[in-house]
Amino acid sequence: MELGRVSTAMVTPFSSTGAIDYDKTEKLIEHLIANGTDSLIVSGTTGESPTLTAEETAPLLSFTVETVNKRIPVIAGTGTNSTAESVLLTQSAVKMGVDGIMLVTPYYNKPDQKGMYAHFSHIAGETSLPVLLYNIPGRSIVNMLPETTIELSKIKNIRAVKEASGDLEQMAAIISGTDEGFAVYSGDDSLTLPLLSIGGNGIISVAAHAVGNDIQKMIASFKEGRNAEAAAMHRALVPLFQAMFAAPNPVPVKYALNKIGVDVGGVRLPLVAYENQNTDFDKVWKTYEENRHIFG
Repeated sequence: MELGRVSTAMVTPFSSTGAIDYDKTEKLIEHLIANGTDSLIVSGTTGESPTLTAEETAPLLSFTVETVNKRIPVIAGTGTNSTAESVLLTQSAVKMGVDGIMLVTPYYNKPDQKGMYAHFSHIAGETSLPVLLYNIPGRSIVNMLPETTIELSKIKNIRAVKEASGDLEQMAAIISGTDEGFAVYSGDDSLTLPLLSIGGNGIISVAAHAVGNDIQKMIASFKEGRNAEAAAMHRALVPLFQAMFAAPNPVPVKYALNKIGVDVGGVRLPLVAYENQNTDFDKVWKTYEENRHIFG
């Protein structure tokens, strides 16, 4: 699964009535491709998947695949806390022409490690597409342990994990215990550089919506051995990364996109948007713009 260095967990643009806005979606896709995105994750957490119906998700995936037109990979978030439902969503995504699927750890029903292994291995066995595992204990409550991820990595089409545990020791254990063809991505923007330093592959990013090119520059500086330069870029980006999660995702990133002229509309209930402006975020953004010279 070639996600590249920076994969963006794409927001879902909505109209003023709350419907998916395909004109806005097309403009967003073009913005992301032009601004540092190597691959797209569609209908994930940042895409407000809990409020997207199956009837909405299929055409969204189809539209995204058609608009991208093979320029970059498109990965569909098809994981739920129901194994059978996840299989059905995966089969639908295959028909829409996606390049891979992302499966989140089952939430609410809290499976143990054996249950998680059985869940993921069953879904992977129902498709030939590459599978990206998604471990996010902050939302799903359960943490998939490194031993489970390592065992799952032995299944042919399970090729990567998005680790949003925030635990670098856990990520290091996965890197050490899997073969070179298995990719480990951070699910937290602020851990992009630390993960790279221990052998990780990159970031599945929220902030890349607004600063994808600068994240790419930071990664390139690190890969080219300019570590002090990469560290300075990281420090300049961290306050913005933090601001992107100062409210429930994707409230801040949608605010940021609308602020820079990429209209993506609001969020669906039970999330609520910032009212008109957010002075705390605006201050962070202003400081970031003042420090843009760091990125050349």
